Amino acid sequence: WDGQDYKGLRVLMKAQGKCTTDHISQAGPWLKYRGHLENISGNLFLGAENIFAEGEPGIGIDVRDGSHVSLPELAKKYKVAGIAWVAVGDQNYGEGSSREHAAMEPRFQNGLVILVRSFARIHEANLKKQGMLPLTFANPDDYNKVRFDDAIDVLGLADITPGKQISVVLNHSD
Repeated sequence: WDGQDYKGLRVLMKAQGKCTTDHISQAGPWLKYRGHLENISGNLFLGAENIFAEGEPGIGIDVRDGSHVSLPELAKKYKVAGIAWVAVGDQNYGEGSSREHAAMEPRFQNGLVILVRSFARIHEANLKKQGMLPLTFANPDDYNKVRFDDAIDVLGLADITPGKQISVVLNHSD
């Protein structure tokens, strides 16, 4: 990270309700890939309830064409296109086991920020270790303002220190 602000991040998904480490990085048969980050990233957010694709866990909307695709595929497409993204979560995001893959996979797929109402403590620490920027809303109700087609700017990063607020700007398409 070069200390520069993040500008124009796309919203990969906005988790509705619980988003545990199993929603972020499912266990089971996926664990056979834990030594191969590209393969295990094929499960990224498969269990997450994306508010923008209700009733279809693990589905996202590609802001470029409006298509509905799996979240791991969307993250991969964004990465290939050089599009950095943010994932938005509700309360106690990342609760559950302390599995590091739930922090490694988003970063590997070009995620830069996780913006939530609140974090599970261990998961927040794991995100930091992987170079992800874990942010909480100063006003938890601002979660409701995030739209699927927002371009998000994270400003004030050059002066970031623990406990200091930074600005997150939601640039709505309208």
